[in-house]
Amino acid sequence: MTTRLELFIGGQRRSPRTDRYLDVWDPATGGVLAQVPLCGTEDAHEAVAAAAAAFEPWAETPVPERARVMFRLQALIQRDLDHLATLIVQENGKALDEARGEVRRGLEVVEFAAGMPSLMMGNGLEQVARGVDTDMYRYPVGVVAGITPFNFPVMIPLWMAPIAIAAGNTFVLKPSQRTPLSAMRLAELFSEAGLPDGVFNVVHGAEDAANALIDHPAVKAVSFVGSEAGARAVYARAAEGIFSSAFANAGQRCLAGSVLMPVGEIADALVERLVDLARTAPMGSGLDPQCVMTPVTTEVHKQRVLGWIERGLQEGARLVAESHHVAVVLRPAAGRQVAPGRPA
Repeated sequence: MTTRLELFIGGQRRSPRTDRYLDVWDPATGGVLAQVPLCGTEDAHEAVAAAAAAFEPWAETPVPERARVMFRLQALIQRDLDHLATLIVQENGKALDEARGEVRRGLEVVEFAAGMPSLMMGNGLEQVARGVDTDMYRYPVGVVAGITPFNFPVMIPLWMAPIAIAAGNTFVLKPSQRTPLSAMRLAELFSEAGLPDGVFNVVHGAEDAANALIDHPAVKAVSFVGSEAGARAVYARAAEGIFSSAFANAGQRCLAGSVLMPVGEIADALVERLVDLARTAPMGSGLDPQCVMTPVTTEVHKQRVLGWIERGLQEGARLVAESHHVAVVLRPAAGRQVAPGRPA
């Protein structure tokens, strides 16, 4: 009988709630290695809940203790290198030497993560102004989701999880449904290395599981490598997060993200999505639960914001989403090619 894979949640293997399964094929022989569950929202949310419950105690674990887990994981991966490489060959089809090289490249990141005591160090500077000192601290963010492809089923999860975990975050991995066996073996090695229950979790599936992770409010960061469709799903959520950062509380907060620096070809698509959000965001009273854009506090403030827009245009910026206003409620404005060092 073909083995049906389980999930790895809260330090335990657990049966999925779905009855939908997909065959995992050996590309060389055509044989069925196992069946992987195509999980949905319920299973994904249970994995996130386990990671969220484990976050606070793990974040409070001293950094050298977290690093020692990475040292132990490093030794275990070296011990099981051939076994991991064989799993890769069986479910992915690549040559054994290539699979060994993949494991070694992932192992390099585990070695890097073991240096977290120095990587997590902040810094400080006295007297940046008269009577003013500055200090910078680095903190973990919370639950991190990793969504990984089939072509490097060991290396890419090891790009993501060791750094996130050593930094004090907890992790939910959604591996490709085509190559789930090596992900389950990684979960066993993390556990054997002494990682507390719930810090590293694995949930299987395809689009439904990935979307459930991306959309969950407890997931504070997403690391993704995969298809264009998956990237667009992450990007769509990123645009909404950027918009909220810039315009929540009518932009009247010190953490408002007023300047965006997209890199590469994504820029045009991202700006297009932000423009759409700016043009369609419901405006009005903060007592309206559907309202997104609430008033600025005073007429004077409204005129100041309009003045900043006008100044940007005079200095060469290009307006891609025009602001209009009702009373002291301003429709969001967005500009491109804002000069460096200018108000935004």
